[in-house]
Amino acid sequence: MDYLPIFLNVKGKPCLVVGGGEVGVRKASLLSQAGAQVTLVAPKLNISDELPLGCTYLAENFQPALLDGKILAIAATDNASVNEQISLEAKSRNIPVNVVDCPDLCTFILPSILDRSPLVVAFSTGGASPVLARLLRGKLETLIPQAYGRLAAFAERFRLLVKQKIPTPSQRRLFWEEVLEGAVAEKIFCGDEVTAESMLFEQLNHQKLENSGEVYLVGAGPGDPDLLTFRALRLMQKADIVLYDNLVSKAIVDMTRRDAQRIYVGKKSGNHTLPQEEINALLVRLAKQGKRVLRLKGGDPFIFGRGGEEIEKLAEHKINFQVVPGITAASGVSSYAGIPLTHRDYAQSCVFVTGHLKDGSMELDWDLLARPKQTIVVYMGLQGLEILCSQLIAHGLPESTPIAIVQQGTTQNQRVIGGTLSTLSQNPLIGQLQAPTLIIIGGVVNLRSKLSWFRVGH
Repeated sequence: MDYLPIFLNVKGKPCLVVGGGEVGVRKASLLSQAGAQVTLVAPKLNISDELPLGCTYLAENFQPALLDGKILAIAATDNASVNEQISLEAKSRNIPVNVVDCPDLCTFILPSILDRSPLVVAFSTGGASPVLARLLRGKLETLIPQAYGRLAAFAERFRLLVKQKIPTPSQRRLFWEEVLEGAVAEKIFCGDEVTAESMLFEQLNHQKLENSGEVYLVGAGPGDPDLLTFRALRLMQKADIVLYDNLVSKAIVDMTRRDAQRIYVGKKSGNHTLPQEEINALLVRLAKQGKRVLRLKGGDPFIFGRGGEEIEKLAEHKINFQVVPGITAASGVSSYAGIPLTHRDYAQSCVFVTGHLKDGSMELDWDLLARPKQTIVVYMGLQGLEILCSQLIAHGLPESTPIAIVQQGTTQNQRVIGGTLSTLSQNPLIGQLQAPTLIIIGGVVNLRSKLSWFRVGH
């Protein structure tokens, strides 16, 4: 982050805005809405509307003494030297200062704001593109209706009472999640606060004193956070503890609840942070402690993800679990690489296999794989690429069969190297690839030159 997002209490506090144009008055109005005592300074006002309530206008030029006693300053003049002077004077007094459209002169920036008071959402691009921040705010306007402000105010009324009744933070969080996602919230949205209050008291007086643990087995998809499902996102925000794999991108891990404990249990070739049996035991132990555990896996947990083994152990111990499918690498990566897995002119079937080496060899059904009009997708096959190509040729596929290997598909690090079964493993660029990779074999690979649509910045 280039800036730390904070919310500042300016109620009753003296603030200074310099600039009598439309922008300066708009900033003064924003401060006034937050309850600040605003002094607006400018030789003259270039506006047709009246000044906002709580704003005092001084018809003069900026003087450093005007900063005395102020807790915040905004420069919005059309004179660059005056703006720079305001910035320097404010910084010398340790007063937070914003200079409109000049991030280098600012110690804070003003975000684009979605106001559902007391719920407030702020958007910022760190000064890179204020227009983009406003566009994103507009998108969220439709997702967060005004009723959420009433819901936040309702929760504020009972916050202290709930804290007294439920002193344990983890139990209190569960209670509020049930209230804010359930029937009580629906009553607030309908405008029936009387019934909502009655229902809240009922839940408060009959709350469960013990938490029952649960495990969420969630597919994180092939890498692009935009490919997560809505259900995955919801559970990622509920979990107390997150167990995540090496194949889950940092961008996705960062979307889990900020205060959740994160435990890396990733597996790389020849380097397992935790053996699978220990991961299974850890899931059981944490759930029995009453924790809501997110088991976050790359791709889909039921496709080469050993998800079945994990929930089998949970079922043995009668632990509640949910499974959320994700977009598997074969589907997501092939799409972003412009390679359809089936096509009536090239492939009427598709086979997924794992290319893990065992004792230096691949144990695959080569006769099944080496069939015409078929696409083969190989997970985790980079180390055994040469064996894979030679065995497919030995079992009947032509040496000229197209093949592509995709590095970190669907992300900005995506890279595709193409060739044939006889040439790809000899390509010196193969040695530069970084896991995870996916290998696609078959006539459909030839379509990449026509259908490739995803461009990355390298």
